[in-house]
This record gives sequence, C-alpha cells and structure tokens, in this order.
Amino acid sequence: MALDAPLVIARQEGTDPGTHILRLAGPLTLRNLFDFQAELRSGDPSRLAILDLTGVPYIDSSGMGAIINYHVHCERTGIKMIVAGVNTRVLELFKLTHVDSVIAMAPTVETAEAQA
Repeated sequence: MALDAPLVIARQEGTDPGTHILRLAGPLTLRNLFDFQAELRSGDPSRLAILDLTGVPYIDSSGMGAIINYHVHCERTGIKMIVAGVNTRVLELFKLTHVDSVIAMAPTVETAEAQA
C-alpha cells in the first residue's frame, strides 16, 4: 500500500453496548488528518472506543498527534480508549514517542473488547 493511498475509516458497534470500533485502512498522515478528526468527532459517545490500526501501514507525526488528542479527549469525558492491531512499523513510532506507555494497546480488537 502506497504511503499516499487514501485512508478508509469504518465505524462499527462492538459486541457490548457502548463500544465503538473505528477500523482504519491506509496511512494516517497530514493528507487525510481532517477526515480522521471529523470521524472521531462524529457518532454517539461511548464507554469504550477502539481504534483498529490493523490496516494502517504508516502514521506520521500529525496522525500520531490526532491519536494522542483523541486519547486526551476520551480521558476527559470518561471514555476508555484502546488502540488495537498495531503493526511493527507503527509500534516503533509509539515506542519512540513513549505513547505505548500512555495509551492502552491490544494485539487485536477482540482482545481490546475483552480488556474492557
């Protein structure tokens, strides 16, 4: 997948009421940041928000900033946020920025739902 490919965002309900899953496919970069932020702001408030990054091959600093901002928003509003399905390349960015020690992470969406 090219780094300039579009970002596809799919919102779905989780297995438990109050769980929302955002499945992303494509790179999360400045190019598609506003679409991502708009999707984060849309929808009903939930008790658990899962960002499924299984289909995300690359995140730049603006994408990382958007994830961090969403995490802060979730903490302020009492929503638990978990990032799931992070590949090795993206995980390195999470580790480099120490975000992996701040944001809850799970290997899969199913594991994230079980953590709630």
